[in-house]
Amino acid sequence: MKWIIVVGFALIIGSLASAMIFLIRDRGRTRNTVRALGFRVGFSIALFLFILFAHWMGWIQSTGVPIVTR
Repeated sequence: MKWIIVVGFALIIGSLASAMIFLIRDRGRTRNTVRALGFRVGFSIALFLFILFAHWMGWIQSTGVPIVTR
């Protein structure tokens, strides 16, 4: 399960890096930057939906944030 999430984050970071490279190299003249950023948004939404689905199926459990009282 952790590997799927790590791969998802790697795809998101890779798409963001490719958008930066296209922006620097093409100087905004082609649609490559927009396409790479669109893929990044798609990967982010897909990862979020997968995490919600995995929680719903019981594959992962939330641990919550402990409440500390003073």
